[in-house]
Amino acid sequence: MNQEKKIKLLLGTAYLLIVFVFLWIFFSNFSIKDFSSYELIKINRDTLEELKNSNILISCVIFFIGTIIWVLLLGFGSPILLVSGFIFGKWLGTLLAAFGLSVGAALLYVFANYFLKDIVHKKFSSRFYNLTDKFKKNEFVFFLIYRFVGGIPFFISNILPTIFNVKLKNFFFGSLIGMTPHIIKRIFLSNKFVIERIKILILLKLQVIIIQL
Repeated sequence: MNQEKKIKLLLGTAYLLIVFVFLWIFFSNFSIKDFSSYELIKINRDTLEELKNSNILISCVIFFIGTIIWVLLLGFGSPILLVSGFIFGKWLGTLLAAFGLSVGAALLYVFANYFLKDIVHKKFSSRFYNLTDKFKKNEFVFFLIYRFVGGIPFFISNILPTIFNVKLKNFFFGSLIGMTPHIIKRIFLSNKFVIERIKILILLKLQVIIIQL
């Protein structure tokens, strides 16, 4: 085994170990349901409100970097969209989520293309070999369609394109443009739903307080 392969194996193993520890801690303390519904906002409402009312620039930077790290640790998109819509509102939340998820996805793709490409090829190339020629003919358009259609778990959809050797710029801009309509839809709908539910909870608490008085 040459030096380059040893380094790849070492870094790839370290990354997988970090991801495994993260997922183990995550699922030991939370369930997927907590991060795919308004429960995430309900439980952490005070903390999110404090962040929401603090320095907007610092909040944006923290959220953006946190989103990238979340994606690199194979996190899924739902909590990012829920939190971004609640903290930053519809438009700024959409902008931060779209760029954060796209940058994180691009970095994960670069990592997978360098360290995990052989494994991905062995596992998936036979299933998608018929798409290889189509990607070569018009890579950006087909990748844009791939992102827009979706239907694949987020972290897998970031790794699979290593099969087609998608150029990084096409991956990034295809992700940004292709995912944005879904991000807008999800943030707009979830933001409205979350706000309504929080209003209901506040009204219920006020009613309880009034009754006690």
